[in-house]
Amino acid sequence: MSLIKIHPADSVAVDSETGHKVALKDIAAGERVIKYGFPIGTASADIKAGEPVHTHNLKTALTLRADYRYEPVNCALKPVEPITINAYLRENGEVGIRNDIWIIPTVGCVNGVAKRLAELGGAIALTHPYGCSQLGGDHLTTQKILRGLVMHPNAGGVLVLGLGCENNNIGEFKKVLGEVDPRRVKFMNAQDFGDEISEGLRLIGELKEYASKFERVPVPISKLRVGLKCGGSDGFSGITANPLIGRFSDRLTAMGGSTVLTEVPEMFGAETILMNRCTDRSVFDRTVKLINDFKDYFIAHGQEIYENPSPGNRAGGITTLEEKSLGCTQKGGSSPVTDVLDYGDRVTKSGLNLLNGPGNDMVAITNLAACGCQLILFSTGRGTPLGSPVPTVKIASNSAIFTKKSGWLDFNAGGIIDGEQPDESFFDFVVSVANGKLTKSEENGFREIAIFKDGVTL
Repeated sequence: MSLIKIHPADSVAVDSETGHKVALKDIAAGERVIKYGFPIGTASADIKAGEPVHTHNLKTALTLRADYRYEPVNCALKPVEPITINAYLRENGEVGIRNDIWIIPTVGCVNGVAKRLAELGGAIALTHPYGCSQLGGDHLTTQKILRGLVMHPNAGGVLVLGLGCENNNIGEFKKVLGEVDPRRVKFMNAQDFGDEISEGLRLIGELKEYASKFERVPVPISKLRVGLKCGGSDGFSGITANPLIGRFSDRLTAMGGSTVLTEVPEMFGAETILMNRCTDRSVFDRTVKLINDFKDYFIAHGQEIYENPSPGNRAGGITTLEEKSLGCTQKGGSSPVTDVLDYGDRVTKSGLNLLNGPGNDMVAITNLAACGCQLILFSTGRGTPLGSPVPTVKIASNSAIFTKKSGWLDFNAGGIIDGEQPDESFFDFVVSVANGKLTKSEENGFREIAIFKDGVTL
């Protein structure tokens, strides 16, 4: 058995074959267990050197509340001259890496119509079950996410498809949406037409004609906004795929680009690392609020905050939320945190941004797309076919899952375990996706959206 010791201070190492933890020394019950150089919990029983460490002898040490102090560290990156990518420069100055036609329903009642129009018209339907019978915050949340998608630069044209009688009818949605280019965004209430399919296809034709005027041109990579996501993590994720993504994030932000880290519950236990990298006190205070507000959300629903690792995570070797978070946050690299975004906000600053939202895969990838990310880097140790409205690059944390699910996954980071250094090839691969190379989820036609919900449904 070959063991991987991640940090000199660690009291556990990782089995290079299974991803599970093994004690490097005797650990007494109640003693902190160290991985990544940080505590991942306390021993719930005496552990002998060489014994496996998992749910039977390790438990979380996190509590509901913590006192946070701003202790900034110098993490400024040396600027790097940006390269260019070939992308679509929109008339408002935004940059898209795709030139698709999107159909965005205001309400789930017209999902069937949207799918039919997409099939017949060569468009992409982003269906969802919301837009009516929602109250208060949920209603506004739906509108904000849909607004972010309508405004997304990867869409050369958008058909906003309404029913006519819903809460989020087109008239109400326009109040949140704001001003749009009528050549790029068309609106249609299905109830207004005897043959909604013919009318919808006519509008899609107009949108295609408008979008066809755009061609790829060289633009600086600093225009790129990249979402950072993981799903189905395993014991290798924090050693291979997530640090690889983190090094990409550092390189892109050093070139003036933007990356976005979300999944707030998967920051619990590693949040102080991010807080101390905040560029100033204001960003620090908003990061503290980001963490505490999400803890309050759990508490308000009577849920255990730290019972997070999923069955798949545990099967892959992850025991506690601290351990999961310390691996997950490595996707953010080591660069400064420049901004904190609320759910439904759009990216406005270069550098590493933190985005409010849950860890749920479908909600998170929709959140990242709606905030303006043109592509998403998605690490996985278990494999997933999930796709989002924007190109989603799936990075395998281990070679076994990459070989098994090559129809789902785009890039293998598993070779890092054996000493491979794929940073350059990974950077080049992501650039190729920005330049037009299709991801596996795009080839498969897999695109899903989900919207966060926290209230009453009528």
